[in-house]
Amino acid sequence: MTSAKYKVREVKQPTDFVPGLQAGITVKIPFENNLYFSPSLYYSHKGYKVKLNAPALPPDSLAINNKTSLHTIEFAPLLHFDFSNRPSHFFVKLGPAIDFAISGKEEFDTKEGKRVNRKMRFSVTNYYGPFTAQGILHFGYESEKGLVVFAHYAEGMGSLNNTDGGPDIKHRVAGISLGWYFNKSHPVMDTRVKK
Repeated sequence: MTSAKYKVREVKQPTDFVPGLQAGITVKIPFENNLYFSPSLYYSHKGYKVKLNAPALPPDSLAINNKTSLHTIEFAPLLHFDFSNRPSHFFVKLGPAIDFAISGKEEFDTKEGKRVNRKMRFSVTNYYGPFTAQGILHFGYESEKGLVVFAHYAEGMGSLNNTDGGPDIKHRVAGISLGWYFNKSHPVMDTRVKK
């Protein structure tokens, strides 16, 4: 489920969650003892619904709401900690993520009763910036056979809005993920010091 923390001139606006999706790859590179480096690259479909109590540009100074759908590619260089040395164990991951917007759509109603459907434009000179940043937390379980199940949460650290004086829009994502480690017994790269 995805949403956003949305503020207009520091006033919080009511938001709702919309369904999302993530799919990608990760590796688990040993550092020391139970600590690993776990970079991830993945596709993320996210968005938000907001009811606007004040004029906001974007989407439009006459808009009373906005529903968005964004397609992004994200890179997350995470630290991974296993709570046990047993083959099956719980773990936690945390770190930052940077996403790049590929495309997006928004739909909003205006005070004049008009409904607008349009593509979102992402660039350093348009309403929406092409990059945002999040802090990520994963808590899950890895089985001896390679199955991984984890709950995840991402909190936006950078605003999607690129307009001076516009709203502060920070992504929020929460969900459950399933994964599989291939070739689990052979790390891609072992960085631990050998004695």
